[in-house]
Amino acid sequence: MISLLLLFIAPLATGETHSSVSVLLAQAGELNSLNDQAFVIPSWSELWRVLTLQDYNTRLVVISTAILGLAAGLIGSFLLLRKQSLMGDALSHATLPGIAIAFIILVLLGGNGKNLPILLLGASVLGVIGVLCVLVIRTQSRLKNDAAMGIVLSVFFGIGISLLGLIQYMPEGSAAGLENYIYGKTASIVMQDLKLIVVATAIVLFISLLLQKELTLLCFDDGYARSQGWPVILLDIMILLLVTGVTVIGLQAVGLILIIAFLIIPPAAARFWTEKLHVMLILSGFIGALSGWFGAIMSALQPNLPAGAVIVVVAAALFIISMIFGSSRGVLFREIERLRLNRTVGMQNLLRAIYENLEQQASAENENQPSVPIRHRSARISELLLVRSWHARTLRHLIGRAQKAELIRLSVSDVCTLTEQGFHDAARIARNHRLWEIYLITHADIAPSHVDRDADQIEHVLPADLVRRLEILLHEQQPDRNVPPSPHATS
Repeated sequence: MISLLLLFIAPLATGETHSSVSVLLAQAGELNSLNDQAFVIPSWSELWRVLTLQDYNTRLVVISTAILGLAAGLIGSFLLLRKQSLMGDALSHATLPGIAIAFIILVLLGGNGKNLPILLLGASVLGVIGVLCVLVIRTQSRLKNDAAMGIVLSVFFGIGISLLGLIQYMPEGSAAGLENYIYGKTASIVMQDLKLIVVATAIVLFISLLLQKELTLLCFDDGYARSQGWPVILLDIMILLLVTGVTVIGLQAVGLILIIAFLIIPPAAARFWTEKLHVMLILSGFIGALSGWFGAIMSALQPNLPAGAVIVVVAAALFIISMIFGSSRGVLFREIERLRLNRTVGMQNLLRAIYENLEQQASAENENQPSVPIRHRSARISELLLVRSWHARTLRHLIGRAQKAELIRLSVSDVCTLTEQGFHDAARIARNHRLWEIYLITHADIAPSHVDRDADQIEHVLPADLVRRLEILLHEQQPDRNVPPSPHATS
C-alpha cells in the first residue's frame, strides 16, 4: 500500500513526468520482490541466459556441482558394491565437529575463524577419525557394520551440534555461518572452491583408473583378494580416504546431510542399467554430473529453491526413471522378462502334457490291437485339464497361442493334434525334462516321487557338458529310445 501511495503522491509533489512513474513502478516492484516467495515462471531470455551459463556466478556454480557429482558418483560406486554406502553418511556427520573445532582454534589464536582451508582440514581430520572408529568397532567387536556406523554417526554429529551451540556464545560465532556446512550453500561457491573440486575429481579419477582391477576384486570377492595377498584393509582405507575428500569438498555445495545422497543415488541408479563395473562407473559419474548440472540450473531459475535440495531431488528423479526403465534390473524390464518366461514355460508345459497324454494312450492299448503311431494320435482338452490342474480359461489361452504358432490343430470336438513341428518340439521338451529327472535321481539323490516338480524348477540350469554326459548315460541305458520314459513314473 505504501508503494502504491508513493506512485501517486510523488509525481504531484515534484512535477515529474510519466517516465518517473515507470521508475517508481520498478522501485516498488523491487520493494515487493524482497518478500516475494512465490514461484515465478522465468522468461525465455532468462531461461536461455541460465542454460547457456552467461552469468559468471551461475557458470561457476553449475560447473562446480556437475564436477562434484561426477566425483561422488564415481567413488560412490565402490561404496555401493562394498555394501558400505552408509559409510559416507557416518563420514559426513563426523566432519561437523572437525569444522567446529577448527573454528574454535582459529578464534583462540586471534583469527576470525573463517579460514576455509583450515575449516576443511579440520573436517577432513575428524572425518578420517570417524572412519577409523567405524573400522575399529567393526573389527574389534561383534557389532556389524551398520551398528558401528550408526554409533559413530550419532555420537560425532551430537558432538558437532554441541560445539556449534558453544560457538554461538562466542563474539565471532554469531556471524560465522557454520550452519551452511550442514545444509549447504551452493551460491557461495567461488573460484577457489571450483579448483578444489577439480583437483579432488582428478585424484578420484586417477586412483580409480589406476586401481580398477584391485578395487573390482575387492568389491566382488574380498576373501579371494585376501587369499591372493592383496592388502584388503589398505584398499578399504584408500576408498574411504577418497570418500572423505569428496565429502569435505562437497560440504559447501550440498551440505553434510545431503552429500550422502550424492554418494549413493547415482551409483544405485546406474546399477539398474548394467552388470559391468566399468559401464556402471561411467553411468554413475554421468548421472551424478547430470544431477548437479540440472539441480544448479533449476535453483538459478528459482532463487527461492535451495540448490542442495534441488540437486538431490533431481538425482532422485533420475533414480526413479532408472528403477523403472533400467535395461538390466529395471522393474519394467524384469516384468517383461517374467511375462516372456511365463509364456515360454506355459507353452512348454502344454506341449509336454499333450505328448505324455499320447504316450499314455499308446501304452494303454492292448498288444493285439494295431498300434497307432504317437504322432498321429490326438488328446482331449478334458484330459489335459486334469494333468496340471489348469484353469479352463488358461488352457484355452495356451491352446490358442499354440494354434497361432502352428504347433497344434484343434478340431470342433475339442480334440488337439500335434503338427509336425509341434510333435518335434514336444518330443524335445519331454526328452529334456526326463534328462533332468535322470540327473536329479543319479546326481542330486532326490526321491523319484519328488523329482517332477524339481525338474520343472531347474530345467534350464545345467550346463551343456553335463547335459551331454546325461545323454551318453541315457544312450547306454536305453539305446533305442529317443525320448526316455520318466524315471519317477516307472519306479
